[in-house]
Amino acid sequence: MNKTSIACIAFKDKKVFIAHRNPTGQMGGRWEFPGGKVEEGETDQQSIVRELSEEFGVTVKVGNQIANATFKHNGDDFSLHAYLVEFPHDGIQKPFTLTEHTEYRWAELAEIPTLNFVDSDLLIYPQVCKALIETLG
Repeated sequence: MNKTSIACIAFKDKKVFIAHRNPTGQMGGRWEFPGGKVEEGETDQQSIVRELSEEFGVTVKVGNQIANATFKHNGDDFSLHAYLVEFPHDGIQKPFTLTEHTEYRWAELAEIPTLNFVDSDLLIYPQVCKALIETLG
């Protein structure tokens, strides 16, 4: 059965929001675009709102889907859908509450390939760059 994961792309001042995963699990200690698995009966949008509420303690606005990819993980087929999201604030003056990550930051797009980034997010990276360049004009 094909499973779906979502990646959340927040963009501000020409920087993209990334988070550093807790050091446990298969992808532990790596950077990622935040997101997670879509639960049964959930839409992608509902999943995004739930995941970011659980992981950062914020309610986000979900925008358009800007990228997608497929990958295998532990023998399962996954579809990865990336959406633009808008945070209520940037998490700098008022820090986000972290449950799945050790830190987060706003990074230059060009930095992403130089970081120890989750493999599945690197699959959508070219599409994310293209979409953000188009969005910014």
